[in-house]
Amino acid sequence: MRRTILFAIMIVLSCAASAQERIFSITACASEDTRSNMNFSWATDKGIGEAILEIAPAKEEGWRKAIGKRFDGVYCTTFDSIYSKAANGKNFYEDVKINKYNASVGGLKKNTLYKYRVIAGGDTSAVHHFRTAGAKKWNACIISDFHAYAPLYARTKSAMDMIGTVGKYGDPFSWVLHLGDITAWGGSYSFWKDLYREQPFVDYMWAGVNGNHDNMTRTNKGNTNGFFRDAAAYPHNGYPGEMGVCYWFRYGDALFIMLNNENMRTAEGLEAAQKWVREVVEKNSTARYKVVCEHYQWFFGATGNDSQYGRWSKLFDELGITLALAGNNHIYVSTHPLYGGKVVEPGKGTVYIQTPSSDNERGSACNLEKPFESNGEKIKFRWTEGGQTVRGMHMNVTKKKMTLTLLDRNGKVLDVTEVKPIKR
Repeated sequence: MRRTILFAIMIVLSCAASAQERIFSITACASEDTRSNMNFSWATDKGIGEAILEIAPAKEEGWRKAIGKRFDGVYCTTFDSIYSKAANGKNFYEDVKINKYNASVGGLKKNTLYKYRVIAGGDTSAVHHFRTAGAKKWNACIISDFHAYAPLYARTKSAMDMIGTVGKYGDPFSWVLHLGDITAWGGSYSFWKDLYREQPFVDYMWAGVNGNHDNMTRTNKGNTNGFFRDAAAYPHNGYPGEMGVCYWFRYGDALFIMLNNENMRTAEGLEAAQKWVREVVEKNSTARYKVVCEHYQWFFGATGNDSQYGRWSKLFDELGITLALAGNNHIYVSTHPLYGGKVVEPGKGTVYIQTPSSDNERGSACNLEKPFESNGEKIKFRWTEGGQTVRGMHMNVTKKKMTLTLLDRNGKVLDVTEVKPIKR
């Protein structure tokens, strides 16, 4: 009897392993309107050309009433033959000839926890989950800069553990927002593939921005936003050259606008991005909260010197941007509400926040007691643990305010920032 049970277990594990090898990199991505729609990204090996996506309310047993839709894969070689590094430290060239699936499904019920799975080539994936928007109040986890790198899994574990810590604080969160550099080299598809096996990618919808590391290869040659685009399935509502990279979506009363710093290095690139942001805000003028996310920091945390703030503050003042989020500098900075370069009352200006790193390895050190060289009157709080920094943020949103709470690795509250809707 024991042998029979053991044999059955081995068959189940073997089938699960087979499915992981043939169906992989599964994740739920934000759609334009997350109340009733959701985007999904996954890949199969090149021998499989189509797949079925099944979705059902999580509370239902089985899949008898599931929504089932068939999708065709698109042959993808974006990551093929790129120089990389394996978990054992060996150098190798990525062999990535896959069929990539970008699926969008509508007709979903608001504020509902769903389960989903992918069926392809005779295999069935593990069950994943997401929650649609629509609740009167909702919560999200914010994280960034964990630089997933195969030979050093501890980086990823630190970040995933931090997400778990955020989940234990306050009300449970419904989705994860990342602010870039979640991989060491975005051109290394094996890094993305490993990430998507982590539990937070199985349990939640994700939305994020393209960081400079997500945009690059090991050799820093052939860098492209195509890595970020083809590793996910974000809305194609950006502007030319940035479809699926720059995008916007609504979650509840909040509009999120996602930018790509790598294509804003020139005056022309910045102008194109700002023109698009203005158009998006005008189209979504009824949103209670308007949130702009990019990877590069607003201020340099060690000195307070201006970084991206000077490039964007006038437009944010004009458009009534509620909250501006960024990462990259690895030093946490939160500001008072700002308008016209000055501190104003809550609800009268934009709050700027940039997150520190979360991989316990690549943080930045500074003397937190040393006065800022500039912009000290604008900055409310800054924080870092130095090289070994781990942190995450909990975001709570109601009609009256957004509350963003910075937590350390043990769940201790370090900073709380309240953001009120801007009424003009």
